[in-house]
Amino acid sequence: MHVLITGAAGMIGRKLAMRLAEDGELNGTPIDRLTLVDVLAPPQPEEFGGKIEALSADIGDPTTVRSAVAKRPDVIFHLAAVVSGEAELDFDKGMRVNFHASRGLLEAVRAVGDGYRPRLVFSSSIAVFGAPFPDAIPDDFLAAPLTSYGMQKAMVELLLADYTRRGFLEGVGIRLPSIVVRPGPPNQAASGFFSSIIREPLNGKEATLPVDQNILHWYASPRAAVGFLVHAAELTKEELGPRINLTMPGVCCTVGEQIAALRRVAGDRVAARIRPAPDPFVARIVAGWPCRFDPRRALALGFRAEASFDEIIRIHIVDELGGSFVH
Repeated sequence: MHVLITGAAGMIGRKLAMRLAEDGELNGTPIDRLTLVDVLAPPQPEEFGGKIEALSADIGDPTTVRSAVAKRPDVIFHLAAVVSGEAELDFDKGMRVNFHASRGLLEAVRAVGDGYRPRLVFSSSIAVFGAPFPDAIPDDFLAAPLTSYGMQKAMVELLLADYTRRGFLEGVGIRLPSIVVRPGPPNQAASGFFSSIIREPLNGKEATLPVDQNILHWYASPRAAVGFLVHAAELTKEELGPRINLTMPGVCCTVGEQIAALRRVAGDRVAARIRPAPDPFVARIVAGWPCRFDPRRALALGFRAEASFDEIIRIHIVDELGGSFVH
């Protein structure tokens, strides 16, 4: 099996490549080839025994996309994207990467023809939904995003569904919760503080909180996100049916409950490293995001996330800090 990952140098892309390399198979079929594409050179997992091609290339360049797809990968994980805050600040960049590059990828698949129909897993977002919200948002709730990022993701969901209906590919879109705790330096995602208020205190550093502690949101760990992607690639088209875009399960809690979980797991001294620093730009974006979902269809299809925010923090400590942290 040949697997292609776009956005392979990103946090989720790297972890997905490592998971596939360690497993060595997908849905019972051995993986003998990995193609990893990103603007920055993607790291190559050492555990993989097959052929790896790591390309430093712009997914928005049609030549790059056509070249990668011409090799007819069996499964494509499309993760490449400009994050929420950056897409809001730079409309043209968000459209080029999040929408036009995605459409170019779908068109490149269609152009191969000759019966080529790969499974294409698209990392969408809960940002496709916009207020006003019901108490719990089902999969079929109106997609009316209130950010450019959400709009771009929603448009790709529509394209993916139609290309699947037309038989050009077998698509599945998974709407990811906010993924925390993200390791490494902060990015330009408006949701970045959800991770930083946990990650920085655990590393002995101060963290700033740009929103009110009453903000409610939907979370899953990087480990769960990789599990979502792998499971999505393994579902049959019969299991999915015609509604191929799914909201993933997660943990719903307030920022204050996040901080309380940090205090339970790591103690008062660690939690005290969080300092309020209101940011109207971030607060405006976050206020338009949905916060509680009814992911019954995803759960019925076998997708699984954490049961509590305490569990999310403990996973970060194990996976990224070697099981310890700075008190």
